[in-house]
Amino acid sequence: MANGPYFGHVVTAMVTPFDDQLRVDEEQVVALAKHLVANGSDGLVVCGTTGESATLTAAEKVRLYSLVQEAVGGDACVIAGTGSNNTAESISLTQAAEQAGVAGVLVVGPYYNKPSQEGMYQHFKAIGESTKLPVMLYNVPGRTISNIAPATVKRLADDVPNILSVKEASSDLAQIATIASQAGRGFEIYSGDDFTTLPILAVGGVGVVSVVSHIIGKDLLRMHELFFEGDLEGARAIHLKQMALSKAIFCATNPVPVKYAMEYLGIIKKANYRLPMIEATAEEKHIVVDALEAYGL
Repeated sequence: MANGPYFGHVVTAMVTPFDDQLRVDEEQVVALAKHLVANGSDGLVVCGTTGESATLTAAEKVRLYSLVQEAVGGDACVIAGTGSNNTAESISLTQAAEQAGVAGVLVVGPYYNKPSQEGMYQHFKAIGESTKLPVMLYNVPGRTISNIAPATVKRLADDVPNILSVKEASSDLAQIATIASQAGRGFEIYSGDDFTTLPILAVGGVGVVSVVSHIIGKDLLRMHELFFEGDLEGARAIHLKQMALSKAIFCATNPVPVKYAMEYLGIIKKANYRLPMIEATAEEKHIVVDALEAYGL
């Protein structure tokens, strides 16, 4: 594992702690980043979907990039979520992230506009060429409505040297295997869903951008160690054990359940959300607590 993938094996898509006035709680941000790195995370995505990026201002994002980089950048890869459906805005955030000294950027497929594959290619190409930072593409068609096709991923990997990886959250294993077979040996594929991590490793993936790693990061890291050591039985046992917990963590829209789980476990002070995200219902909280207890937490 010493010579592993560029961003590491277990990358946590970090939540953004808010105080009771729904301001970014910088003290908790730093404490959480350090906690995650001490508990199995090789890297952290800051201001991704799980970080409620859609409700953060550009200034808040840039501040968070710097804050987390200063806190843990010497010990883990900090990856800034800089993607949007506005190419110029994405370039601006990417360049700000580079100034903050982060290890790379995560760039989501353009949502809402529904661009063609050529439009997506041009979007990602322009962002990649605007920076020296390594770029991870992020394909999550369940949220963006647009799928980044394997042929587009291959073109970007071939044409833009610093586009090094993709976070695949399509749950389409055939598509992911196609990317693995076409994109070249050096291109790295990350699972974007906790329940597909081991299957994606099996077809050539290198790791996961995880939500459940907020609470079982060490177990996920051990799963990767076992897989790459060739202990498939051991890796499968961890993967199957975490499935029920991962399902519970997605019993409502992410990051509502995971923030509640972290409050319940004392990892963050309070699960505060910015609208349109709202507090978990009593039923959702019950599902999360049952899963945590069944896991042994």
